[in-house]
Amino acid sequence: MNSIQKNRLKDQLFKIWGIACTLIGLVLLAVFIGDILIDGLRRIDWSFITNLPSRKAEKSGIYTALMGSIWILLLTTIVAFPLGVAAGVYLEEYAKKNRFSALLEINISNLAGVPSIIYGLLGLEVFVRIMGLGASVLAGALTLSLLILPIIIVATREAIKAVPQSIRDASYALGASKWQTIRNQILPASGGGILTGVILALSRAVGETAPLIVVGALAYVPFAPSNPLDEFSVLPIQIFNWISRPQHGFIENAAAAIIILLLITFVMNGIAVYFRNKWQKKWK
Repeated sequence: MNSIQKNRLKDQLFKIWGIACTLIGLVLLAVFIGDILIDGLRRIDWSFITNLPSRKAEKSGIYTALMGSIWILLLTTIVAFPLGVAAGVYLEEYAKKNRFSALLEINISNLAGVPSIIYGLLGLEVFVRIMGLGASVLAGALTLSLLILPIIIVATREAIKAVPQSIRDASYALGASKWQTIRNQILPASGGGILTGVILALSRAVGETAPLIVVGALAYVPFAPSNPLDEFSVLPIQIFNWISRPQHGFIENAAAAIIILLLITFVMNGIAVYFRNKWQKKWK
């Protein structure tokens, strides 16, 4: 057997191994999701969504945690979206290409991989203690904004890099300034990639638990937040609280809440894919 045949055999073996691992992963995921659906689907109804938490499993609901998650998601978007996109545009279009910018780019990429608990400790010190926001929705949203900012910045830069240089040159040739080119050509052309990155970052934020526990999110809140300075809970923490109870009714509640959280995540990812494909078709 010559070297070419050996390489082909290795490629086939790696391919078979990859297919086998993928199938095993899909089977395990199907079993996991199937078990959750069996336990949780029968528990999902309107009262489950609108009821407050209760000591009795059959009367307990996710209203306070769901509203807390919505508040966190909205405030995080308001803070992280403009800051992340603006930073990405500046670093890609305005910042000088030197050692400092290269070091900054590496550090931003590294920050995207920092464990979320570290951001929780930072949020606890800066937002809860120094700024005096306490265990509020705003403190949680600011902490999660720090968590997803590096992801949004990297996604924005990559989306802008993908815009052909010819679009910039044509805009400059027609007399447009740098900002006019960015506003009227670069951002519309890269909008799909930017929006995809933002939505995927928010999908990560909506499922985070550790940073919010550190900044003081509660496992039990008898009321839904009505302003950014109220105390709050979120769906992942409510799920954790229920799953730790010994009664089977709370296990069913946790499974139902997991289904709703998965639906939120899938919808957000679907929106990201839709806008990405829409922008790609528009600018091809």
